[in-house]
Amino acid sequence: MSAVGYPFSAIVGLADLRLALLLNAVSPAIGGVLVRGEKGTAKSTMVRALAALLPEVDVVAGCRFACDPAQPDPACPDGPHEASAPYETRRARLVELPVGATEDRLVGSLDLERALTEGVKAYEPGLLAAAHRGVLYVDEVNLLHDHLVDLLLDAAAMGTCHVEREGVSVRHAARFLLVGTMNPEEGELRPQLLDRFGLTVEVRASRDPGERAEVVRRRLAYEADPAGFAARWREADEELARRIADARAL
Repeated sequence: MSAVGYPFSAIVGLADLRLALLLNAVSPAIGGVLVRGEKGTAKSTMVRALAALLPEVDVVAGCRFACDPAQPDPACPDGPHEASAPYETRRARLVELPVGATEDRLVGSLDLERALTEGVKAYEPGLLAAAHRGVLYVDEVNLLHDHLVDLLLDAAAMGTCHVEREGVSVRHAARFLLVGTMNPEEGELRPQLLDRFGLTVEVRASRDPGERAEVVRRRLAYEADPAGFAARWREADEELARRIADARAL
């Protein structure tokens, strides 16, 4: 797989999905996007391409929870952070949640032995912490255990992750753009979970011969020269990124 991602602007069709992702990129409070569609409809490609359009973020140096130096999380397990703490600027992360993930992998784990014997909240952050201020992508979300989907949607709705084991608890900020994709042929989500996504988009492969031919042409051009192909679409992607940043600032 090429290290150069496929450009968002180069993806053919999928206007509804494009709009839903861009709206959530501007305002993750919308509640995320559930993308339903058969395989081979560029669902995953578009989600991964979106992450490259998100504005860079300032994070407190060394903070495993990506605290914003301007407004650090007062409950951050790595805190408290001083106002003068050094910080670094990086791209927003795209974190992928595998179908076989455990609860500890999602929300993080507590070392109860150390907590009880040393009085230390030894907490190992999970994927929700890694996704804070970025994108959390769940492919085949319909195959994820219902309990994990509940935890995921609770965190997305509240903007926090709360872990409690044997009376020891840890909380940290977990605000992210949530995108789940699924193939309905492989099973449905429970209606209660389906209703908790802010937007749901149905995608289908184009039946238009001209559009399908253009998809193939662009894919072959990308595979032949990923860097060159990305360069041809850089200006369009940069314009989209600028519009997202401007809309967030309103």
